[in-house]
Amino acid sequence: MEPKIRSENFSAYFNDAPVLKNINLALYPNEILAIIGPSASGKSTFLRCLNRLNDLILGMRHRGRILCGSVDIYGPDVNVAQLRRRIGMVYAVPVALPKSIFENLVFGPRLKGIADGTQLEEIAEKSLKAAFLWDEVKDRLSDSALRLSGGQQQRLCIARALAVEPEILLLDEPCSGLDPISTAKIEEALSTLKSQYATILVTNNVKQAARVSDRTAFFLMGELIECDETTTIFTNPSDKRTNDYVTGRFG
Repeated sequence: MEPKIRSENFSAYFNDAPVLKNINLALYPNEILAIIGPSASGKSTFLRCLNRLNDLILGMRHRGRILCGSVDIYGPDVNVAQLRRRIGMVYAVPVALPKSIFENLVFGPRLKGIADGTQLEEIAEKSLKAAFLWDEVKDRLSDSALRLSGGQQQRLCIARALAVEPEILLLDEPCSGLDPISTAKIEEALSTLKSQYATILVTNNVKQAARVSDRTAFFLMGELIECDETTTIFTNPSDKRTNDYVTGRFG
């Protein structure tokens, strides 16, 4: 099976200090790939490299390639705005726009040129249902999104990313700081979305990685230590450092 996106000997540097070192990692269709590791291991940096958000950071440079299909995403002819529509991103802290719930959802589709009201309503409903939020907000779509709870805002951000129909979802600790009920709803949504999207989940919660992912990659000090089926990573990893991390000996 051809990967949706893959890195080949990819390294990233901040002011000449290496933050990622020769990462070779692939994401396949219809899978959830979890990335785990202690703080400052390069997890979030790698995620941001996948849709070129690190371009915005002064002093960042890279070596190697990241291929989305057959296209090098750092190639000179790549349209970065279009790339970010193909590779949606959800952050640890939900960032709802200071608009209504409905306007949050249709913001991206409108930028794509969709103006038909009926189509926008269909997109909003479909996205909210996919993020397991529709039943909670369907009667108040005109309310401010800022009135939603933290867990609801995070699911709204997932729905907003889905509204532009990406091929890949990147989630950077989406359940950080959320209560167990909100976390369970997001995990349920991710399991359902797997049939349509390839997803990378960066998480500091190793139990979450064990619950929802198909494969797990372990990062440490900017290096990919190993990547394998999640059951293997948590029961019989090939590297002692991985075993020490998932069993709580450090991190």
